[in-house]
Amino acid sequence: MKRVEGKVALVTGAAGGLGSAAARMLAREGAKVVVTDRGNREKEGQEVAASLGEGMGLFLPLDVTKEDHWAQAMERTLAHFGRLDVLVNNAGMGIPKDIESLSLEEWRLVHAVNLDGVFLGCKHGIRAMRQCGAKGSIINVSSVAGLKGVPTLVAYGSAKGAVRMFTKSVALHCAQKGYGIRCNSIHPVFIETDMVAALANASGDPDKARAKMARSIPLGRIGEPDDFAHAVIYLASDESKLMTGSEFVLDGGTTAQ
Repeated sequence: MKRVEGKVALVTGAAGGLGSAAARMLAREGAKVVVTDRGNREKEGQEVAASLGEGMGLFLPLDVTKEDHWAQAMERTLAHFGRLDVLVNNAGMGIPKDIESLSLEEWRLVHAVNLDGVFLGCKHGIRAMRQCGAKGSIINVSSVAGLKGVPTLVAYGSAKGAVRMFTKSVALHCAQKGYGIRCNSIHPVFIETDMVAALANASGDPDKARAKMARSIPLGRIGEPDDFAHAVIYLASDESKLMTGSEFVLDGGTTAQ
């Protein structure tokens, strides 16, 4: 259907996992996509960008915690594609520790990536969208952990909960200014990614850990990356033009319990 045809999207953390799934589906639905990730994942990022089709993808190295990286990424996006319509703030990380075992340095690192990165993305994304006159969509990736407590992911849950509230403030700001820029958050439950694999491996019994994750979800299964990507397409498209400041909860019924 080409639901986002003619749009340009930038996706962070797109060298693998949820980000690469979103980038590929955005391209399949007609968008040109700027694939970004850390410099040490350039090879994987280049491969994702190349897989999108001739002229459809561009890889840019981007450390989401550094403001100068964001400024450069936006400048290069506008220079290469001429506009920015969609920003997916997907880059994230988690450290599976509780309040007693987590260090201050680890707390700050998780918040720098998961929260500071979203702040900087929104700040520079709004500026770029306004500069090219786009009516844009900003999609901030939170988590089900941003809606309910997870004692073994204390920093991750804190940062993702903050992303939820930050999203609402950005949405209201853009609406009050009349920018035509929407901002929503997505809250996925466990989805098969490197992060979920790391959590499972940290348990010492990955198969048992995955089975426990699946049992915690009323629908009885861990999500797939394309489950997330479909949500991104809806929020990126004009189909969601009345939706801003909202949570797109993708949790298999977890928060309904």
